[in-house]
Amino acid sequence: MSVAEQRKTRVSTKGQVILPKAIREKRRWNAGTELVVEETPEGVLLKAASLVPRTDPKKVFGMLAYRGRPKTIEEMNAGVLAEAKRQHDRG
Repeated sequence: MSVAEQRKTRVSTKGQVILPKAIREKRRWNAGTELVVEETPEGVLLKAASLVPRTDPKKVFGMLAYRGRPKTIEEMNAGVLAEAKRQHDRG
């Protein structure tokens, strides 16, 4: 961040910090945006929290039941290609 981009703020008695409007708008951090606070050697880093929590594939494997013969790699590739073409033609 250049010197021109640096902004000052204060910590309130409740421990709250107001982020400058220009930064909130640039990051699209609207009211209610959850932020991750990370301590670094240089200071504190704020990052928008992920909207989708990390998931262990082992916990969700097989959630969408499929009854039928397994698809071949060729069939899967053909399906992906067909969907990509469909998406491209829409756009």
